[in-house]
Amino acid sequence: MRLGLHYWNYSKPADPSKIAPTLAETATIAEQTGVSAFTVMDHYFQMEFQTSAEEPMLEAYTTLGYLAAKTERMTLGVLVTGVMYRYPGLLAKIVTTLDVLSGGRARLGIGASWYDREQRGLGVPVVPVGERFERLEEALRICLQMWSDDNGRFDGRHYQLAETLSVPAPISRPHPPIMIGGGGEKKTLRLVARYADACNLFGNSPSEVAHKLDVLRKHCAAEGRDYDGIEKTVMVMRPPLADVDGWVAEVAEYAALGVTEVQTMPDRHPVEFAQQLAEQQIPARLAELS
Repeated sequence: MRLGLHYWNYSKPADPSKIAPTLAETATIAEQTGVSAFTVMDHYFQMEFQTSAEEPMLEAYTTLGYLAAKTERMTLGVLVTGVMYRYPGLLAKIVTTLDVLSGGRARLGIGASWYDREQRGLGVPVVPVGERFERLEEALRICLQMWSDDNGRFDGRHYQLAETLSVPAPISRPHPPIMIGGGGEKKTLRLVARYADACNLFGNSPSEVAHKLDVLRKHCAAEGRDYDGIEKTVMVMRPPLADVDGWVAEVAEYAALGVTEVQTMPDRHPVEFAQQLAEQQIPARLAELS
């Protein structure tokens, strides 16, 4: 079992000039501790249900480019790229750039996007949910075409590309892994079965994750896809440091379901959080799970 750290809060410390060094120190400690993946949110306003929209937030891919120069081994990705925020051809180029500059450590986490306030606030089109999923599927197809030998046209309902040229190609082979985030049973998990290398589910409970994976298995059967060929990842919502043994025990239940990576979020100053992960040997304990 691998551990990912999801960096979601830029409010600690309060001084904006300390954001960059705090981010770099957290990532460095996490990598030295054995954390295998580092992800950030794709938001421009902080999420209101977490704190206040006026709290600090950084653009995701610029942040990951900074971290590519500060780290050496961790996978870097956005959890989860909002499909409405970037034209898909440009998104493929952005992720390719991250992959090249990080030495092949990028992954594309993507989903249907949802935060209407920031979209309206910044002039991003707000479209019905059904259209967002149509755009998500076209974006996945465009990225896969851009990462293939096919440089030709793409003609979709929502996106039309005259050519899908992307040079240089990603270092990752055959392309940066695609992880679709979300547990929607009719659309999201169907898209996972059709296009993704990995899924990402909210870990509210092992029983809920077990149900979502059963749904994914059925979609894989319908799509003719090997269920075991899709990596299962879970964002564990329970804070790990309040009860380390209990948290590891819960993660062991996810491991028994076939989950191979869990993510956790700092619930205090991020440098202190990373240090505590090391002191409690949490990455090492998870590595023993199978």
